[in-house]
Amino acid sequence: MEWTNLLKAQQFDFIQRLQSKYLLNCEIKGQHSELTVIGGDSLSHLRDFCWEMVKKYRPNDPKNYFINNMKGKLGEEVIKTRLAEFVTEVDYETKVNGDGKVDFTLTSDSSIGIQVKARYGRFDTVKWSITQEEISKNAILVCILIQEEISEAQPIYNLILAGFIPTNMIVLTDAKASLNIENLLYAGGLYSYLENLISCKKNSKLEQGVECHPNKEVATQDANSFVNNYTNNQFAKLAIEYFNLANSYHKQKQYQTATTYYNQALELNPYFVDGYFWRGLSFYENQDYQLAIQDFDTVILMKPDEYKAYNNRGLTLYALNDKQKAIEDFKYSISILKKSSALTYYYSGITRDALGEIQEAIKDYTESIKLNPHFYIFYLERGTSRSNLGDTQGGIDDYSEAIRIHPNCDNAYYLRGIKHFKIGDKNKAIYDYTQAININNKNYEYYLNRAYARYAIGDKEGSIADYTDAISLNPHLAVAFAKRGTARYKLRDIKGAIKDYTSAINIDYKDSITYFNRSFAYYKIGDMQRAVNDYNQALKLNPKLAASKQARKLKKLLYSSNNLEKINNHQLESMINHSDEEDEDDYDNLSINTNSYTEYYDRDLDYGYLEDLDNDDYYYYFKGCREL
Repeated sequence: MEWTNLLKAQQFDFIQRLQSKYLLNCEIKGQHSELTVIGGDSLSHLRDFCWEMVKKYRPNDPKNYFINNMKGKLGEEVIKTRLAEFVTEVDYETKVNGDGKVDFTLTSDSSIGIQVKARYGRFDTVKWSITQEEISKNAILVCILIQEEISEAQPIYNLILAGFIPTNMIVLTDAKASLNIENLLYAGGLYSYLENLISCKKNSKLEQGVECHPNKEVATQDANSFVNNYTNNQFAKLAIEYFNLANSYHKQKQYQTATTYYNQALELNPYFVDGYFWRGLSFYENQDYQLAIQDFDTVILMKPDEYKAYNNRGLTLYALNDKQKAIEDFKYSISILKKSSALTYYYSGITRDALGEIQEAIKDYTESIKLNPHFYIFYLERGTSRSNLGDTQGGIDDYSEAIRIHPNCDNAYYLRGIKHFKIGDKNKAIYDYTQAININNKNYEYYLNRAYARYAIGDKEGSIADYTDAISLNPHLAVAFAKRGTARYKLRDIKGAIKDYTSAINIDYKDSITYFNRSFAYYKIGDMQRAVNDYNQALKLNPKLAASKQARKLKKLLYSSNNLEKINNHQLESMINHSDEEDEDDYDNLSINTNSYTEYYDRDLDYGYLEDLDNDDYYYYFKGCREL
């Protein structure tokens, strides 16, 4: 690959960033920086020198003479700052417009000249000109873009190192050339180019009539080998600068931008292991899982004992649902470490849980706890696995330990509340849900579950208040409308119940139970036709409802041998307010959203429909604890 291809690609990226103002800015002398800021005493020194030149030479147009000198001196100051001792210093007492068309020479070889051109204007329209004489006396042209118009009153200048180009690559037209920013090479490669220019001459590779430039020496080399030659100089330094910039974007969760700068770092140094690792993490966060795996594969190839690469590849494989390979990566990571990683066991436990290997998952979580007994999430996950095996008390114990370690963990209170409700301790469940809400009042599920528990102890007003809060957080929560409707129905707010049932149906028009409940409510207010319509729609959506006691009773009333007009309120009151406890439980069974559990048809009364963590919850804990 031609050596200039890399610097051309970087120049393209640099031009894109010029549009968005995202530039590298390093204030350390001798280090590469795309932006150099000159003001204060340095600017005063330059300004005074330029006016001295005006006084000394008395030009016909003093203003333009000052401006032209100021442009040149600003450009030279950038090179002096960036290349430092590598080049000759600007001599403010004797230099005027350069030394015979040469602005700088290399400190170690005065025969190598550098021409600096500074221009003011827009980056996409400005042009830099160079004459045949300047080309003949210099090895390199460096171009500077001045962002502020030159004036006596300007307090500060922002100067952009726009790029460079070897003079032997410049094509002349009528003894001069005019270049725009797209014609230049990225300035980050300037230092290395000059180093190779010196090395080429020292090694006596310059033959008569043959120019010594790095492009002659490396044109046939692979791009990776070319970059590897500069691991101890400016390429490596610039790669680290890009890497640090990328990391700052990664921490801000701007993963796409971070990836762009990781790419730049790896173009400069393709053997930069950390660059591949962190780019892989950015790919993972962007859900570019295949690209993430490629980067983790590269890290493993370059550092076979890097356990974090196996960990994160395991996470990525898990995200791709390749759980068996994920387990293998976690196992290998554990085998690498002399002291096993608690997080690696944790990842393994998560994956085994997803595979249905719950006993093995519990063992892994237990190992992670042995290695680090102070990380609350390990207890949360083991508590969930224990609960899934029917060990409710074990789950409660683990959630309690998580709360002891991290008292502000709302999820731990929430999960423990679910388990307390399951064993019939409704007041403790309400306490736990309340603690979760006090810590985080933005989670509608907390209100929803506390509403169930309050309803179960007879606090229907409190239940309605919680359903209302849940709805305010999630206006599309059909189950909250439906359950609030049932609570209102029990409090004889029939019109309020109908309104809530209607809202639930508008959100979920396939909910047969809500149609059935609204049928009761319509019947209560004497709207027989709507009651019949809802009853028929409920059975159409779920024919199994026909076998329930309440359905049979409602059908008997709605489809009696008498016509609908003869159905009186006394019959309805007798049916709705029946005091038989079995019928009351049966009614509540019908009013529960059957889509929440497959076992609802034959279960006992239980309002805790969010009993188990779903996959989203697993991913929440899983992702939140990933080791970097």
